[in-house]
Amino acid sequence: MLKMTRESFEELVSEALDQVPPELARLMDNVAVFVEDEPDPSDPELLGLYEGTPLTERGEWYAGVLPDRILIYMGPTLRYCETERDVVHEVTVTVVHEIAHHFGIEEERLHELGWG
Repeated sequence: MLKMTRESFEELVSEALDQVPPELARLMDNVAVFVEDEPDPSDPELLGLYEGTPLTERGEWYAGVLPDRILIYMGPTLRYCETERDVVHEVTVTVVHEIAHHFGIEEERLHELGWG
């Protein structure tokens, strides 16, 4: 397994977020990104997860709610990747993938677009 400090991994996630085009970043609403060590044991290979209500499903009722969460999992990512360059690529793909869920883009469409 590739070794990397939590701080270095979090920096990669931050850099991936910086790659989101500003016009898209401005549209993100009430969402926070977190790095977690491991996903739920029922899905140990999960690299990222979006928890919340996609923008496309929010209505008048959506007010005063806790932020949506995008979770990026360090352990599975490091186990999946062989080099630091692989980690940079995979973190970027995972961040974009989870942000797309925030915008209401489904899994099937993400795979069609090459972000699966």
